Amino acid sequence: MPAPDVSPVPGDLAADPAFLAFWEERHLCFLTTPRPDGTPHLVPVGVTYDPVTGIARVISSGTSRKVRNVLAAGPGARVAVSQADGGRWATLEGIAVVRDDPASVADAEARYARRYQPPRVNPRRVVIEIGVTRVMGSVRTKRPPHRTEQTEG
Repeated sequence: MPAPDVSPVPGDLAADPAFLAFWEERHLCFLTTPRPDGTPHLVPVGVTYDPVTGIARVISSGTSRKVRNVLAAGPGARVAVSQADGGRWATLEGIAVVRDDPASVADAEARYARRYQPPRVNPRRVVIEIGVTRVMGSVRTKRPPHRTEQTEG
C-alpha cells in the first residue's frame, strides 16, 4: 500500500483527481469536534467538499452536540472530517464556523442532495463550514469487492 500523503492546502494531494473523485463518491464520513473538556467527539455525518473554495460542509440541526461543540470552541475551532473505503481513506482538517443564514443552509443542502440524497426537512438546520487547511489520505488503493468462494458439494 502506498504511504499516506499529508499536504497543507494547496498541495499535490488536494489537486489529485483520484482524491477529488473520492470526495464525490457516496461515503459515510466522520466529523471530529472538540468537546468543551478538550476530548474528541466523533460522529457519523454526510460531508461535501468544494475543492475550488477549500470548504467542506456538514449539515446538522442547530441543537446537535457537534454544532454546540464548534460554537463553544469559538473562533478558530479545529475540526476534521474523514471517510474510508477499504484501503482508501481521506481526511480534511480545518477551521469550522457555524452558519445559519438561509442562503448558506440552502447551498449546503443542495450540495448534500447531489452527493447523497435530498435531506429531510429541518427548520433548525445549520451548516458547519470547514475552511480546509490540511488534507491527508491514500486514495490510489482500491481493493476489489470481497468475494466468498463456494465449493460444489
